[in-house]
Amino acid sequence: MEAFLFSTGLVALAEMGDKTQLLSLVLAARFRKPWPIVWGIFVATLFNHALAGAVGAVVTDWLGPQVLRWVLGGSFILMAVWMLIPDQLDEEEATPQGARWGVFGTTLIAFFLAEMGDKTQIATVMLAARFDAWAAVVAGTTLGMMLANAPVVWLGERITRRIPIRTIHVVSAVLFLLLGLAALFG
Repeated sequence: MEAFLFSTGLVALAEMGDKTQLLSLVLAARFRKPWPIVWGIFVATLFNHALAGAVGAVVTDWLGPQVLRWVLGGSFILMAVWMLIPDQLDEEEATPQGARWGVFGTTLIAFFLAEMGDKTQIATVMLAARFDAWAAVVAGTTLGMMLANAPVVWLGERITRRIPIRTIHVVSAVLFLLLGLAALFG
């Protein structure tokens, strides 16, 4: 349960202001059909994070406990620094070509590709390695993504006006830093 709850909270915070959240806003503005967008986000995230969680579980088996501790500690500290760098939506992601794939298909493909190498995907790898609980981590990170992105689809930019993105990024960075220090010295 700890892996699930921690993964949910950490990814929900880390996702605030992320490019996939901006992508949610763009898709909502372009298509104005929230349900297919939300389902596309869910399926893309579940598939992407399941793969990332599997990588994290395999990494746990490959590395010994001492090496894993240093790799995880350093990775979480690097993630803390990365959280302080604001994301921007790439121009090619800002204009999805959805006529051929429909709203669901466009969202599914755009989200899956946008998550490749993204902070939350890398966090999923690290959390799966840290907690050695693949299913709980994937469920938690997927829920965290949905908590951060689904409201954007329905409420749009009103959310981003109320929550200071910089504050959320700093809180996320502190959490990643604490995880890194705990992995190194705990």
